[in-house]
Amino acid sequence: MTRSLITKLSPESSRYSASKQGLLGLFSFLRRSSIGRKDAKLLEQFLQGYSIEVMPKTAQKVGSFREVLPEGTRVYIAHIDGTPIEDMVATARRLADEGFDVMPHFPARLIESKRQLADWINRYQGEAGVKQALLLGGGLNEPIGEFAHSMELMESGLFDGFSRLHVAGHPEGNRDIDPDGSDRMVMQALKWKRAFSERTDAKVAIATQFCFESAPVIAWADRLASEGIDLPIHIGVAGPAKLQTLMKYALSCGVGPSMRVLQRRAKDVTKLLLPYEPTELLVELAAHKKKHPNFGIEQVHFFPLGGITANAHWVTQNAGSAGRPARSN
Repeated sequence: MTRSLITKLSPESSRYSASKQGLLGLFSFLRRSSIGRKDAKLLEQFLQGYSIEVMPKTAQKVGSFREVLPEGTRVYIAHIDGTPIEDMVATARRLADEGFDVMPHFPARLIESKRQLADWINRYQGEAGVKQALLLGGGLNEPIGEFAHSMELMESGLFDGFSRLHVAGHPEGNRDIDPDGSDRMVMQALKWKRAFSERTDAKVAIATQFCFESAPVIAWADRLASEGIDLPIHIGVAGPAKLQTLMKYALSCGVGPSMRVLQRRAKDVTKLLLPYEPTELLVELAAHKKKHPNFGIEQVHFFPLGGITANAHWVTQNAGSAGRPARSN
């Protein structure tokens, strides 16, 4: 719809300039629209202690993390297939040197052997003092070595002494694990991990895939509670990004029904050219948490799909003290 409108208003048209200015004025007005004071307060409370995810390549684009992230922010380092362990450890060392809690991914299916796993852990601990880890199956369909899922990593004994171990969660299901669309296998795994949390000194929590609607998240968290899975939830949220960027990642990551939020947005000319922001989702979750203090979400975890700095700046602008950069203190 937007493309056809702009095509008709060619530069030669006498109406082009005025129409273009009108569109830009509309988009500028929408961008300036700010959330209310009540919602800002909810976000400030809800986003305290938020975490964020980086990759070695994206981390290189940030001049100083202390200029964009709050003091002590937990920073996950995603381990994508093909990333050298040397790059992962160097990124961890840099973040630790800047004063941040580092949580590298350990993708089971990308690890060749228990010996290699021990080597990775020794490097992380020796060079960056890492004591936190996200354990997950990994993106490959078939394992390249001894480990097929995160439970085997947990049972290895090599993470003894870690202060935190997080595991993956999927509010809208995971067809790689449950191809029939149920959540039977996922629930069994989470129950096992809940039991494991009782025999480890590490704090165990669930870090989830991102989605775009609050209702599926609330229903999923309540379902976990009803099943006796009371592990704290760190809910995954996509940070501000272009619509086409989000659609690409959502499709590749298997985001479920909540993707309709993006599809509706794509049909709205007043929003099509503006970056997506997670304001509505977060305000709804924050309001639910305030009304139901025992609700399972403990923290928010950002996937900065539109850039780390852009994501951090959005939190700074919308969540008060929750987003105050370390260097501003």
